[in-house]
Amino acid sequence: MRKGWFVTHTAWNDLWPEGRHLVQVAAASNDLVGGTHVFSYVSAAVLWKLPLFRVAPLRVHATGTTRLHAASTPGVQRHEDRLDQADVVVVDGIRCTSLERTALDMARVSTPEAAVAVADAALTVGAGVDYRAYDQRASEEWRESMSERLARVGSIRGIRQARWVMNFADGRAQLPGESVSRLQLSRLGFDSPSLQVPVPGPDGSTYWVDIGLDDVFSFGEFDGKTKYRDAAMLHGLSIDDVLLREKQREDWIRGTTHRKLARWGDEHIGTPEPLGERLASFGIRPRG
Repeated sequence: MRKGWFVTHTAWNDLWPEGRHLVQVAAASNDLVGGTHVFSYVSAAVLWKLPLFRVAPLRVHATGTTRLHAASTPGVQRHEDRLDQADVVVVDGIRCTSLERTALDMARVSTPEAAVAVADAALTVGAGVDYRAYDQRASEEWRESMSERLARVGSIRGIRQARWVMNFADGRAQLPGESVSRLQLSRLGFDSPSLQVPVPGPDGSTYWVDIGLDDVFSFGEFDGKTKYRDAAMLHGLSIDDVLLREKQREDWIRGTTHRKLARWGDEHIGTPEPLGERLASFGIRPRG
């Protein structure tokens, strides 16, 4: 990874992009000990366990307040910026920007898709909310705090996008794919959806649906492949058993709510058009 830092080929191949970048950050952390820089942007995001939607960083990022040793190197992209004392924290023994500063920086410089995924996850962590027992008050307080931060920074690159992202953020999104789906649904013209919608199930149980498209009386679910490939998420069941349970669950939801229900995956959310085509194949279209 760096001089004196190694990772096995097998371990590297088993990691998601966030995990790979975290290894890169750990390898670079020794070089920044006692320096004027702290890890920031995508590098702080992985320390905070925030998602990187379709982002695979080539270098670690660090921010400092002076030009001293500010030159970037092949492995480290250095930034010069103002950092308040509250902007610098320690996560797992490594200095990085605070959760709020990290979310703000990512909202400014990332693609809208990656920025929304980070903001949703940061809101969940920052407001301490549970996506299935949502604390609206805590969410609004965190959002107001971020709006105040944005007002203080003035006119800087990406500030307009950052304001929009923080206003759009919703901590009820469980996965980055759900966050990006919500963005594409908005671009397609659907009304703001309900998230993590409870549906009464058999024998007093509750089924949770990712997205409620209430304006068109439909449900939607982002179907990440991890739950079919990760042994821990299969809970000892075979893939056939999981698929059968999913079919029984969907049949119940459709039958009791009389709503249409569509599923989509990663391949449908890169841009609005594939998601719109997928929904249309289920007879689900935005009004007007």
